[in-house]
Amino acid sequence: MEQQNFNNDGSIDVELSEDIAEGIYANLAMIAHSNSEFIVDFIRLMPGVPKAKVKSRIILTPEHAKRLLQALKENIRKYEENFGSINQPDDTFRFPSGGFGGPVGEA
Repeated sequence: MEQQNFNNDGSIDVELSEDIAEGIYANLAMIAHSNSEFIVDFIRLMPGVPKAKVKSRIILTPEHAKRLLQALKENIRKYEENFGSINQPDDTFRFPSGGFGGPVGEA
């Protein structure tokens, strides 16, 4: 018999361990795709450090990627209703002047 992940009311029990609940900071995401999956790499980029590290990689089916897009749109709409408009970033990614106390990198 096939195992069901849903409760009788249609909800899902989700387990969240302490180490995962702490989260991982990322300030850049790179997305790639094939005909069968989307790959989202969450990256931490620090000024003055020549190498950025991928902190997490999530692989999604195209259907789940589209569901994620819709969920993000809905959550951004709700956020902006409560807290005001989110500023659009410039075309060029820049850290604040003065950085984080290290040497400033150049491209």
